[in-house]
Amino acid sequence: MHRRDLLKAGAAVALGASSFPLGWAADLVKTPRKLFMFTRSQGYEHDVVRRKNGELSLAERVVTDLGKKHGFEVHCTKDGREILPETVAKYDAFLFETTGDLTKEGGDKNPPMPVEGKKALLKAVADGKGFVGCHCASDTFHSPGDKGGTLDGQPVDSYIAMLGGEFMGHGSQQNSFMRVADKSFPGAKGLDDFRLNEEWYALRNFPNDLHVVLVQDTEGMKEGMYHRPNYPATWARKHGKGRVFYTSMGHRDDVWQNPTFHAVLLGGLGWAFGDAKADVTPNLEKVTPGAKELGKK
Repeated sequence: MHRRDLLKAGAAVALGASSFPLGWAADLVKTPRKLFMFTRSQGYEHDVVRRKNGELSLAERVVTDLGKKHGFEVHCTKDGREILPETVAKYDAFLFETTGDLTKEGGDKNPPMPVEGKKALLKAVADGKGFVGCHCASDTFHSPGDKGGTLDGQPVDSYIAMLGGEFMGHGSQQNSFMRVADKSFPGAKGLDDFRLNEEWYALRNFPNDLHVVLVQDTEGMKEGMYHRPNYPATWARKHGKGRVFYTSMGHRDDVWQNPTFHAVLLGGLGWAFGDAKADVTPNLEKVTPGAKELGKK
């Protein structure tokens, strides 16, 4: 990375705050970490991952630039055929901003991953690699049943079980507060509650072992799906030996260009790589009591 310097530097917090330390320092390693960034859309394709004129999308450029600045290599692809056991073994962590059933045709017309690719990915994470999901990563590989209902007590898709939450809908883009539940987590040290204009996801199917980092404050939000108790918006959890991080942020161009989002994302990446240390003791019930209660679509 100069890996020990990764996230030592301060970053300007959006919306008027000054700066804050990003909160972790990694040991210098000789071999840079390798990140596999997958942005295939089998369903709706978000603008931030849409490639134009053969160039990388905005989200891909942002992560690639962060990697250049902080010493990790980024491989960006929309080709699901690359997700095979021998391929995933080459990477330290995976970052998804994807939609739909990635083993099926459709969407952006890029090749789907083989069924064994999904199994290989989940096994790689369970065996000790890292996974980072942004925004629509929770709108990927849906569980069976009605999206508007709860699946508590029913089977949850294996990918959703790994990720720790599932998209059930969104309302209009609006300003809402992110409440910082863990200021000691990498990327959140010194970060105060902040307000952000974003397409906020209504989420469900939270396992009890979530460690919540940012909380969706639902007070004053439009649309019935948000008329529910506060719920997790950014979290970390262990999946077997692996480390999983998810943030619901990442729909809008300006969010991907926001230093606060960069700080949160880099903190999650540092933890997913295994370089940043964090206490991920489950705190779901403590910081988001009633999170499993759902609003109405």
